[in-house]
Amino acid sequence: MNEVVFCKDIATELALYLSRNRYDKIYVLTDTHTQDVCFPLLGCVPALAGATHIVIRAGDIHKEIGQVMHIWNILSQTGASRASLLINLGGGMVTDLGGFAAASFKRGIHTVNVPTTLMAAVDAAIGGKTGINFNSLKNEIGAFHMPDCVMIDCCFLRTLDRDNLLSGYAEILKHGLISAAGLWCRTLNFELTAKNLDVETLDSIVRKSVAVKSRIVAEDPYEKGLRKALNFGHTVGHAYESLSFEKQRPLLHGHAVAAGLVSELFLSHKRCGFPAETMRQTIHFIKTYYPPFVFDCHDFEKLYECMTHDKKNENGIIRFTLLSGIGEVRIDQETDKKLTLESLDFYRNVIF
Repeated sequence: MNEVVFCKDIATELALYLSRNRYDKIYVLTDTHTQDVCFPLLGCVPALAGATHIVIRAGDIHKEIGQVMHIWNILSQTGASRASLLINLGGGMVTDLGGFAAASFKRGIHTVNVPTTLMAAVDAAIGGKTGINFNSLKNEIGAFHMPDCVMIDCCFLRTLDRDNLLSGYAEILKHGLISAAGLWCRTLNFELTAKNLDVETLDSIVRKSVAVKSRIVAEDPYEKGLRKALNFGHTVGHAYESLSFEKQRPLLHGHAVAAGLVSELFLSHKRCGFPAETMRQTIHFIKTYYPPFVFDCHDFEKLYECMTHDKKNENGIIRFTLLSGIGEVRIDQETDKKLTLESLDFYRNVIF
């Protein structure tokens, strides 16, 4: 498992880390947004004075092979080696795509992730999953590639708008559901607002959320069993996300996960006896904060088809991660098509 460092001063911590570790070349990957908003916070790090900057286009729609080739080309043209370091400074799109480029270049160069969004801090930057979208399917191509270190500084969260704050918070809510009632309750009681954001309280919640994921990844780094718990909400969520791209109304990843949580809580209730009241409270929170994803019954077959491409499936059978209670995870759960489609209808009925 990679090292996770919580920072109060990201520039100082990164400078200290780079002074203690030797790399033959250093690269900094940003997107067009984090280059302008976040990179200036690292401007005083001495080791970055001679670093090569790589800038990619922002947005999950650009999380594709063309961007990876752009990174490969720069690494190759400037003589990067397996002793080189790629610092991924950005949200989940940057850490996923940069991690995949690093994993595949010369069969693996070093990475350090510096997440700048809540989504990246609690999920994407941690655990070594990397990937890109392909054929309109989320993270269809990827590899496991553990970063040398993940540096989390909640100062970056002050740069987020409300939608991106909500996106990351969906993963925190998921971590509460799969771990313990205490974190779940605390998650539901936090006031989600981009204005006057209580960063100190959020920092505390983030640390607990990261601890949940780090513990699970340490026990099952390559997703053979326990790590599948982290997929709760994602089988349906990824289908919603893929459909949103097809409809050219792209959802942020966490917004799709929030919608997926609603459908998979329904499946958990029907299939595993998840408590109705806990389901109701969680869905009320999601309905209060998250915008609805609009689709109709004509989209059901397409959504079901998207689910059949989920990486957890075996022999063409959709396998869900479901819950029988908070912290009571049931992996590799099968449902028939009728019940799966009912979960889509359930979302539409309770959210609208």
